[in-house]
Amino acid sequence: MADEQFKTTCRTLRRKGYTLTEIVGVTGKPKTSVYFHISDLPLSSKTKERVKKEAGMRIREYSLARKGKSAKSFKSFKKWTPQMVLLVSHLSFDGEIVRGVCSYNNRSLALIKRVERLMKKIYAFEPKRYVEKNTGVTRIAYHNVELGAYLQKKSSELFRKIHMQPLTHKKEFLRAFFDDEGCMDFRPQRNKRNIRGYQNNRDVLITVEKLLNDIGIKAHIEEPNEVVISKKENLLTFKKTINFSEGVRVNGNRSNSTWKRDMEKSLLLQLAIDSYKT
Repeated sequence: MADEQFKTTCRTLRRKGYTLTEIVGVTGKPKTSVYFHISDLPLSSKTKERVKKEAGMRIREYSLARKGKSAKSFKSFKKWTPQMVLLVSHLSFDGEIVRGVCSYNNRSLALIKRVERLMKKIYAFEPKRYVEKNTGVTRIAYHNVELGAYLQKKSSELFRKIHMQPLTHKKEFLRAFFDDEGCMDFRPQRNKRNIRGYQNNRDVLITVEKLLNDIGIKAHIEEPNEVVISKKENLLTFKKTINFSEGVRVNGNRSNSTWKRDMEKSLLLQLAIDSYKT
């Protein structure tokens, strides 16, 4: 009975103009099983024309993407959302946005996957991936002329207007900054408990300092290129409102590593907070 019902479903869908692949997708059955029931039912001229057009569009998009061009293959956005703030911030801090390519580099696979996931919301193509074996840094790159030019403009807009955005947006901007550029300086033997963020552009450091102040975290800029958060109350507020993302670790292989092993930055932050005498 089940076989007869499957046969009826296949033939009904075929008569409605479904292709073999589409029927397989609907029924979840193997191609050979579906084909057995529809082999005597040819596709209509209308369906053939639709399939031809769809195939042509896929080939065109793929060809243009390989050339670094686009048939409007990305989704633009006018209104900033927390997710788009996070994406563009990551690309700006630990990546590169130029006319021909948007790239992102990080040791943390969690952050690499985050950027890929966010990018899929506006761009359908997969990035090219590269891994530096000596450092463990992964690089993902999206080669598209129009996408690069568009995100260049959005990055400039974000840095100009982030101070006017809601707190939710400011927090995502700061999350990207400290995940990409930040470190947890916890050296109990030297009584060091600081969150530090490096950036060679002083205007960015000033912006970060102001945004931290907006969410109740006092920070200061130290020469030459760091914004620093210290004191228990500020570390606690940072942990509650921003924190380091899961999977973001200190590099234990560095010669000056305190811990001599990879450790979650969020764990080091908690250890630093717990080390204060109450």
